[in-house]
Amino acid sequence: MRKGILTLTATMALLGSTVAACGDDSSTAPADGDKAVGKVGVILPDSKSSARWETADRKYLKEAFDAAGVESDIQNAQGDKSNFQTIADQMITNGAKVLLIVNLDSGTGKAVIDKAKSQGVAVIDYDRLTLGGGAEYYVSFDNTAVGKLQGEGLVKCLTDQKAEKPIVARLNGSPTDNNATLFAAGYNGVLQPKFDSGEYVAGPDQSVPDWDNTKAGTIFEQMLTSEPKIGGVLAANDGLGNAAIAILKKQKLNGQVPVTGQDATVQGLQNILAGDQCMTVYKAIKKEADAAAKLAIALAKGEKGETNGTTKDSESGADVPSVLLEPQAIFKDSVKDVVADGFVTKEELCTGDFAKACTDAGVQ
Repeated sequence: MRKGILTLTATMALLGSTVAACGDDSSTAPADGDKAVGKVGVILPDSKSSARWETADRKYLKEAFDAAGVESDIQNAQGDKSNFQTIADQMITNGAKVLLIVNLDSGTGKAVIDKAKSQGVAVIDYDRLTLGGGAEYYVSFDNTAVGKLQGEGLVKCLTDQKAEKPIVARLNGSPTDNNATLFAAGYNGVLQPKFDSGEYVAGPDQSVPDWDNTKAGTIFEQMLTSEPKIGGVLAANDGLGNAAIAILKKQKLNGQVPVTGQDATVQGLQNILAGDQCMTVYKAIKKEADAAAKLAIALAKGEKGETNGTTKDSESGADVPSVLLEPQAIFKDSVKDVVADGFVTKEELCTGDFAKACTDAGVQ
């Protein structure tokens, strides 16, 4: 009888230790079994300036955190600076140990970083550097290289057209976004020598507040009214490019005036297939999201992350530890590369009138 009791006791002890070992199966369980991993809060900027934030970044970030067993809270400020700060406050109050932010401007971003640091919360600047902010890490693409690809792309398209002294308009990104400054540094580095030599003529040059596509359309319409012979448009992303294309269509100039872009959105790629857009810049968002998530998880564990360089903060002078990725120029003959990489699907891209264009461009 005593033997039976001992056996039962041992069995219950074993069950108890098994339950304790298994614990809670929620995403807050430590990823490596040793160290407690804190919650990560992610604040995306909007869904209007580019489709990427909701269609790509949110998805890839969530997948990365879920795969690591790390609890995440991903929210979108929808372009509202006050809401951006409110979301950050709520995330900190709710126990976030790391914030991954895409600032709306450096002032708002710095306010969030200052508040986070005062509460012992680490911050990673994602895609956009917060000038003077002092984030622990910065993850993005080489944004000057992005702009350089845009400038070189426009030159290629104008050369292919055999354009003579084309008037080039520049539709720049938001003046409050440091990335827009870097993009411009890249493409102006390509275009300025053309202007200086007289090979190209510098046309209207204006920034678009908040990357607002509606405002971009109004601005470009005014540009075209003041300078009807615009021969090329350096648009800083696909949304701004599409706004310019819509105005060119009204004047039956689409396809005649090369327009650049960035982000390899479905709309941008379709414009390229239709011959209305010259090129875009593809940034492998999954690689960016995975790199940022890896750093966030390291910080949540109290560890240091791995970087591949530094980025100079032009306001503070600090060298911010960074992970910088390489962008890729996309023309009609390389649209298929974006589909092959899984960034957009053939089903999304090759709808209706674009089916034949996809076939002609070798999209599989």
